[in-house]
Amino acid sequence: MQLREHNNLRNQIFISFTLTIILVLTFAGAFIYGEVSVLLKKSAEKHIQQTAIQANGRLDALLKQVDSLTTQVAVDAYVQKLLSREAEGSRSNFNERQSLLQIANNYMAYSSGISSLELYTIDNKRLFPLDDSSLNRISGDALAAADEKKGRLAWIGIDPRSPDTVLAVRRINLLDHAYSPGGYVVVHINRDYFNMFPSDSAGDRSEARESMLLSDSEGNPILSDMNDETAQAVAAQTGSTVTVGGERMLAVRQHSDVTDWKLVMLLPVEAATEGISVLRTAIYVSIGIAALAFLLLALLLSTMITRPIQQLMRSMRSARFGGLKPLPTTRNPLRTMEINELNHTYNRMVTHMNELIQVVYEKEITQSRTELKALQAQINPHFLFNTLEAFYWSLEEKEEDELAKTILAMSGLFRYVIGSAEAHEEWVTVRDEVEHTRRYLQIMKMRLIDRLHWEIDADEGLLHVPIPKLILQPLVENAILHGVESRIGPGSVTVRVRSSQPGLAAISVSDDGAGMDAETLARLVQSLDAAAPQTSKKGAGVAMFNVQRRLKLHYPGATERGGGLHIESKPGSGTTVGFEITTTLKGEAHL
Repeated sequence: MQLREHNNLRNQIFISFTLTIILVLTFAGAFIYGEVSVLLKKSAEKHIQQTAIQANGRLDALLKQVDSLTTQVAVDAYVQKLLSREAEGSRSNFNERQSLLQIANNYMAYSSGISSLELYTIDNKRLFPLDDSSLNRISGDALAAADEKKGRLAWIGIDPRSPDTVLAVRRINLLDHAYSPGGYVVVHINRDYFNMFPSDSAGDRSEARESMLLSDSEGNPILSDMNDETAQAVAAQTGSTVTVGGERMLAVRQHSDVTDWKLVMLLPVEAATEGISVLRTAIYVSIGIAALAFLLLALLLSTMITRPIQQLMRSMRSARFGGLKPLPTTRNPLRTMEINELNHTYNRMVTHMNELIQVVYEKEITQSRTELKALQAQINPHFLFNTLEAFYWSLEEKEEDELAKTILAMSGLFRYVIGSAEAHEEWVTVRDEVEHTRRYLQIMKMRLIDRLHWEIDADEGLLHVPIPKLILQPLVENAILHGVESRIGPGSVTVRVRSSQPGLAAISVSDDGAGMDAETLARLVQSLDAAAPQTSKKGAGVAMFNVQRRLKLHYPGATERGGGLHIESKPGSGTTVGFEITTTLKGEAHL
């Protein structure tokens, strides 16, 4: 019961608006939050991607510097000379080997990252530095890698004997001996040499919480911001995100084609999306403020709409006790134009209804007088019928048969013409209409005597067809007026009812009068389709106009198929007026 009391228009508008704005704001907030989150993440990925590309470019520059230095050592004339003599079996003495110290120092001066440079013969004898260590201190895989490079620098990775340095080996080919292998140059490079970021950018990277990992082809860290165990774990992971110490981090990888090393740039996911928390708070606050403002507006709007309607309802309920009363006409600036128009329309309706109530009350007073007059109007036709019946029996007693038949025909004609005007009496059968026409011709025969000859030829199978009442008599009357009475001698009128085609019955009225020329016939046909009948001094044309209008009313298809009245006439040959009706029920009749 309580829910039903609160189920009013005001609450429905308020709840509907509230739910709508909550759904809209929630959807908009979720959409904006998702789009901005993706945008921030992509921006962070793009940033560390650019950082990784820059770092990889610096790494390539450092590698090229070492490659260039070892190339210069390998093609040095003095080095080529010593290795050629060693290949020919002539061993270098101490002074010759000591001369390599100055050459090595000159080349190492161009790069601060090289900790040491060693030179070996093809048979593993060390030429520089000046000791008797052999090349066997380097793994066979490293030598195989150098041989496979065929004179190009082979980056081995972390030096097993010195974890703080990186080992690189280049095979020296003898230029004067058809590029045959002559020895090896071994370079030890400090791991700090591969730091791709300048010292002044360390603070920026620390604030951005970025981390870097440079590992060799085996996954061993060469340079990293993390400890070796963590760095190896990161190098073993794949995908755009990795886990470091339980923290999810975005990972961007770059690969060096020269060394087959991998450069990984890391950025915590939280750091990439740290602006999302601020955005989330802003969205929540915006949704709250917008929802509160909309709730107040919805409450005000629903009150503005429903309060005038409630006043209207109270005014209409009071009509049961004291009649309809108009609403106050004072204009409220908070009301809308529609509400003011509704009040104005209601007041006009109240005024009009009160006037109608007064009119109805006054009409009730005169209703008895009207009913009495209607009763008197019904008595007059019955008096006429009774009088004609009295004449008929009086003439029968006097054996005035012909005159008695005329009186009987006149009585039937009057009964047919002024009978009930109810809707169901509008339609009769062809038989009734033909009998009425026969009685009319009998009466006209008495008036014209030998001047009128008439004939009715009706198909028995069509006498049951429905037809509008009094549709045939006006045509017969017109034929007598213009066809028989207009000539000097006797004239004839013929009424025919025949089947023209399946579903249609053709009815025609013909006379043998003077007829009409083409111009007169055209004017007559045009007058039948006019908006109002065009009458002559004798009133001619009204009857045919009314018949035409009734045919088009009761048979709507007449206009489309050229139906209605069809008139044929020639001067001296008479006139024939006809029309077609359907043999269906009257509710379905059409031409």
